[in-house]
Amino acid sequence: MERTGWAPVRHFAERSVLGLLAIIAVGLGFGALLLLVRFHWGPLQNLDRSVADGLNRWASGSETVVAVLQQIASFGGRGFMIPLVALLVLILLIRRRPRPAIYLIVTGLGAAILDPSLKALIGRVRPVVEAPVAQAPGNSFPSGHALGSMIVYGMIVLVFLPAVRPKWRPFFIGAAAVIVAAIGFTRIALGVHFVSDVLAGWLLGVAWIGVTAYAFRMWRREAGRDLGEITEGLEPESGPDLRLAPAEGPVLPHPWAKAAEILVGWVFVFGLLYLVGYSVTRWTPGFDAGFVRWLQTFRTPQLDELSWAASKAGDTHAILLISLIFCPLALALWRQWRPVLFLVLTMVGELTLFLCAAAAVDRPRPPVEQLDGQMPTSSFPSGHIAATMCLWAAIAIITMARIRQPWRWIFPALAVIMPLIVALSRMYRGMHHPTDMLGAALLTTAWLTVLWFTIRPNAHPSSATEAAEEATEATESDHLERVS
Repeated sequence: MERTGWAPVRHFAERSVLGLLAIIAVGLGFGALLLLVRFHWGPLQNLDRSVADGLNRWASGSETVVAVLQQIASFGGRGFMIPLVALLVLILLIRRRPRPAIYLIVTGLGAAILDPSLKALIGRVRPVVEAPVAQAPGNSFPSGHALGSMIVYGMIVLVFLPAVRPKWRPFFIGAAAVIVAAIGFTRIALGVHFVSDVLAGWLLGVAWIGVTAYAFRMWRREAGRDLGEITEGLEPESGPDLRLAPAEGPVLPHPWAKAAEILVGWVFVFGLLYLVGYSVTRWTPGFDAGFVRWLQTFRTPQLDELSWAASKAGDTHAILLISLIFCPLALALWRQWRPVLFLVLTMVGELTLFLCAAAAVDRPRPPVEQLDGQMPTSSFPSGHIAATMCLWAAIAIITMARIRQPWRWIFPALAVIMPLIVALSRMYRGMHHPTDMLGAALLTTAWLTVLWFTIRPNAHPSSATEAAEEATEATESDHLERVS
């Protein structure tokens, strides 16, 4: 009995020692690499230069290759990773997991401190290549993208691993490793880092993750919680709370039939848009251009700037950003894929309908000075107004059925106010007629009607509390079935 009682303690001690040795080994590796860089060790310098020159010759020969490399590298930049971590922290707090949220914050702040401080201390200049294709500020060692991506994607794996079923965990870990490796490769290929910079960033990132993970596990131990295996994630018991939609049945019971219905609906909406667009293009109402000319009489530099900002609320970047924020939060709150699918199909349908209808109708812009210059698409229907209408109307439909508090009326108000602001700014800037706004409203109404009857986004609306209770019941039922 005594041996059995001491066995867990012994195993914990062994694993702790092995983990500590691994962290020390990684730290020593980083330290050795740092010394080799500081003392300009010849073989390492030759390797750095030859790899940098070779990859630069390969990348500089194609603008497409450079564009792809820069896009991949952006997933390791602060502009992407800071919002990603902030969103994940918010999701963890919504799912009532404050400890992993604190871990993400602390570990992420460490990455933000380590990168600039070490670069300032070491002061290594960036590579000088024959054909520069990218530029980066600051010093070179270690690579901030390599360090940041290793820490961010590594801690995401540790935190969300319990939500992944055991058979899929190797693929989850492998996907994160591929992303980190790809980001590191792009920094060398773009000629902004040496091989040793990237290796140093990876080693330091692994060491920092190891230190913070060990501290987190000690925190759990002091709180009297079972540590579990690190291969099960930092908080193994958090799996049920982190699973996306454990209580939801099939999102679409008959997916092929629904896809056919949606496609048929899309064709009818396109036909309706073309008919209306053709009519207002060939027989333009007198007030159409007159209203835009009247708005021109109010132009001032201040209103020009204000209208530019208001117009940006309906452009692709703003619409995509709001969608990318709302969808994960909706999934975290209500634990259903159906409303997310509804919003995604709304925006995909809006974009395709707008592009096809604009190309088919080919309506000229209003005959006034256009503050945004020549646009690649025609005037009918307005893409900015249609996107704004579709987005906020879809959000209002989803939230009104799931939020019980009075403040839910904010979303229908936004569904009215935001399109009006964007519409007024677009007409003020001379980019659209009033009937283009009519086309956007027609697109929104018809397309949302199609999706309402096919997707049924509010077929089973639950508040956040009800969704959490349903998820708990589903998890317990699933566990009992596996045990029996």
